[in-house]
Amino acid sequence: QVQLVESGGGLVQPGGSLRLSCATSGFLFSAYSIYWYRQAPGKGRELVAGISSTGGSTNSADSVKGRFTISRDNAKNTVYLQMNSLKPEDTAVYYCNVWISRNYWGQGTQVTVSS
Repeated sequence: QVQLVESGGGLVQPGGSLRLSCATSGFLFSAYSIYWYRQAPGKGRELVAGISSTGGSTNSADSVKGRFTISRDNAKNTVYLQMNSLKPEDTAVYYCNVWISRNYWGQGTQVTVSS
């Protein structure tokens, strides 16, 4: 079955960096766009970034443009989110997502930006 497993979250100071990973299995990874979402306490789930099946096209939310970069390795069935210049407002649980007839989500990884 489709599985998405996020990792790489943690506690980081403002201005710091983290790299999230989303390891996938159970589907033809190279055929699907993959997305990163986040959900801060008391808020709805927000789209952070997306990447096309080949990696040739990406998009990101205005709030993270120039700071976050999404990439993928189709040989490893893994998507990454490089997060630089982190701000306290980036604190959230980050989720990996794929749409294959329905939405599939990972369990999420917590990112906390605080001094």
